[in-house]
Amino acid sequence: MKLKTSIILCSMIAVASTPAMANTVWDLYAGVSIGAGGQTLFNDGHDKTETAQSFGGMFGIDLPAFRIEAEYNYLNESESHVNLAMVNAYFKMPSTVVKPYMGLGVGVMFDGESDRYDAHMDTSAAYQGMLGVTLGVPALPFKFDIEARGVYIPNVVKLEDNKPDLLQYEARVKIRYLF
Repeated sequence: MKLKTSIILCSMIAVASTPAMANTVWDLYAGVSIGAGGQTLFNDGHDKTETAQSFGGMFGIDLPAFRIEAEYNYLNESESHVNLAMVNAYFKMPSTVVKPYMGLGVGVMFDGESDRYDAHMDTSAAYQGMLGVTLGVPALPFKFDIEARGVYIPNVVKLEDNKPDLLQYEARVKIRYLF
């Protein structure tokens, strides 16, 4: 009888002491991102391209074949900056260590400024596409994403007779912590 009680007790301790993310079907996560690339403002044939960077944070759920997240980004270029709130959906390719993925996002651009046009940027819809790979760290609750991303924002600022569009394309790195 003592042997049976000991086995049950040891089994319960083993289950309670394993990490919460081990062998689960889904994981919640939070993370940060940093990116660098270029930004083009399309203005009636007078396109202007500059180097740009982005900084962001995200919170989401990681499922076996999909990932869904809410994301905030700050896009910065030498003469303008914008804030983005996005909702993203990713499709993950089945693999073991390196997991390729592609994703799409839709959201809103808010609170932007353009020194180039001395104007406040209006709230506008924003769209993005991502293509990358996820690298997992064995025995640690971290994942690293390396991705290429394109962000498109139509009618980003209203000028007298023109509404230019913004396109930011970049390489970025995300670090995600799994709960």
